[in-house]
Amino acid sequence: MNRIVKFESSMKKMFAKMRHGLTTALLLFVMVPVGEAIWLDVPTTGTKCVSEEIQSNIVVLADYIIISEDHSIVPTISAKVTSPYGNNLHHSENVTHGEFAFTTKESGNYIACFWADEKSHGNKDVSINVEWKTGIATKDWASIAKKEKLEGVELEIRKLEGAVEAIHENLIYLRNKEADMRMVSEKTNWRVAWCSMMSLGICIVVSGLQVVYLKHYFEKKKLI
Repeated sequence: MNRIVKFESSMKKMFAKMRHGLTTALLLFVMVPVGEAIWLDVPTTGTKCVSEEIQSNIVVLADYIIISEDHSIVPTISAKVTSPYGNNLHHSENVTHGEFAFTTKESGNYIACFWADEKSHGNKDVSINVEWKTGIATKDWASIAKKEKLEGVELEIRKLEGAVEAIHENLIYLRNKEADMRMVSEKTNWRVAWCSMMSLGICIVVSGLQVVYLKHYFEKKKLI
C-alpha cells in the first residue's frame, strides 16, 4: 500500500514538473519578439511609415509586396529604410515588391517608409503587405537542424536556448535603457533644483536692493 502511495506521489510530481516546463516554454515564446505581417494602405499622395525600436547587433529581415485586386493596373511604389541616426539602409523605386536585410549598428527606432509612384496607381490607394522579422525570428531552423543533425526534442531545446538568449539580451537592453533614463532624470532634477535656488537667490538680492534704495530715497526726501 505504501509503495502505491509513493508511486502516485512521484507521478504527480512528474506531471507537475511537465506542466511547469510547458508553461515556461509558452511564456518564452510569448515574450520573445517574432516576425509579424503588416498590411499598409498607402495613399495616392503622401507617405506611410512603420517603425520599430530595436537594439544594436540584431538581424532584421523584411520583404514587401503590392496586393492589387485590379490586374489591369500594376501600381509601383518606392521604399526607404533609415536607421535612428538617419543612415540609409535600403532604397528602391518603381518596384512592385522587394526585400531588405541588415544588422543593426545602433539602438533606436528603425523606420521603413513607402509611397506610391505618380501615375501608376490610377488614383487609388495602394495596399502593401510587409513581413518584418527581427532577432530569433530570422533564423532558418530547418537549415540549422539539417546542418547540425538535430531532430525532435533536440531541435526544440535549441529553439528554447535561442529564446532564452534573446530574452536575456532584451532584459539587459531594457535595464541599460532604464539606467540611462534614470540618469537623465536625476540630472534634470538637479538642474531644476539648482535653477530654483538661483532664482530664489536672485529674488532675495533684488528685494534687498529695493529695500536699500527705498530707504535711501525716503531719507533723501526726509520722509523718514
